[in-house]
Amino acid sequence: MNNIKVRFAPSPTGYMHVGNTRTAVFNYLLARKLGGRFLLRIDDTDVLRSRKEYEDSLRDVLRWLGFFWDEEARQSARLARYDEVVAKLKEQGRVYACYETAEELEIMRKRLMNKGLPPVYDRHALTLSREEIARYEAEGRRPHYRFKLEPVVIEWDDMVRGHCRYDAANLADPVIIREDGSYLYHLPSVIDDADFGITHIVRGEDHVTNTASQIQMFQALGAPLPVFAHLPLLTGKEGKLSKRLGSLGVRELRAEGIEAMAIVSFLAKLGTSEAIEPFYDLDTLAQTLDLSKLGRAQPKFDEEELKTFNTHYVRSLPYDKVAENLNVDREFFEAVRGNLNVLADISEWEKICKQNLSPVIEDEALTSLAADLLPPEPWNDETFGVWLNELKARTGKKGKELFHPIRKALTAAESGPELKKLMPLLGRAKVEARLRGQTA
Repeated sequence: MNNIKVRFAPSPTGYMHVGNTRTAVFNYLLARKLGGRFLLRIDDTDVLRSRKEYEDSLRDVLRWLGFFWDEEARQSARLARYDEVVAKLKEQGRVYACYETAEELEIMRKRLMNKGLPPVYDRHALTLSREEIARYEAEGRRPHYRFKLEPVVIEWDDMVRGHCRYDAANLADPVIIREDGSYLYHLPSVIDDADFGITHIVRGEDHVTNTASQIQMFQALGAPLPVFAHLPLLTGKEGKLSKRLGSLGVRELRAEGIEAMAIVSFLAKLGTSEAIEPFYDLDTLAQTLDLSKLGRAQPKFDEEELKTFNTHYVRSLPYDKVAENLNVDREFFEAVRGNLNVLADISEWEKICKQNLSPVIEDEALTSLAADLLPPEPWNDETFGVWLNELKARTGKKGKELFHPIRKALTAAESGPELKKLMPLLGRAKVEARLRGQTA
């Protein structure tokens, strides 16, 4: 198992969104489960759209999620290697030049589709004479290059989709180099995966057809085939891919207080036959990974469901997981955790409990009597019940009529932690002063 290696290969042409974050999650967890290595590959061959700020951001997001890579590669630094491989494939007749324009190819595609035929390139370029090629080049046409597929059935066993089978006769020879000489995704990705010894490729199901073509590229290079896993693509809650889902970034979720492990836990189980539940560390979550439990249906991602799950996650966090990042003791955290939607909310309760506050007095007679009846410290678990029962007996009030005025006096808020847990945190002096309407 020591040779296991997976890769996450983002293009720095935009900020990381929920979809490619999910791909990173499954790759990283698979590497952790199998005891393998995790390669970060920056697919930056798109010079016009690749930007450093996007790359810096995706690195920041990966680190925040807890994903640390063992190796790193950059496609823009490997162009000479791609050229070397292409030269060999040209000699073998597996890469060939084509001179059709984009408009001509579109006409050809529509003609085939109108006849009910698959829009497969007819390899007309292979029949061109030297004279025809010279004429095209004299016109200023520059060739694009295709990888020539062998007319065989391509099969593999997918970790998610099961047995996959494609007839290469129904696939167009993929374009691997544009007219301007720049590389498309297909061949450089295969060269990298072969050179870096990638054993498992986990990516979206929109790459399934690419995989069929790329299997022949691996074979042409004489490289072993990786194991493939194609994840069903996320859809929005309305059942289709939406612009919001495509652009929703981890940066925005992080800014809203969503916890890293809440995101990872949620995405790792979304679309599986397992319940979505909180995990507090990546190793424990990784051991539960089972790609065979992913359904074939496209899972629906709902941002509000993630936020609700995050609230559940935060309220179930063990104190030991937050102690380093929150400057509060265990007693305080346990008292207020049930009222936290995001961890940052704890600062509001620190202000209520540890800073001066102007109380809101709604029933002065009630809160004044409550102050008079306050027992001396130290307070124990029974103190609150005894005090409350006496207050009920004196006033005849109960329920909201009793609790709400006291809560507003102590916190100036409509809701919050149980008063039984809150009052010891405030201390008798602060409780009495606020019940009497004094800033404390």
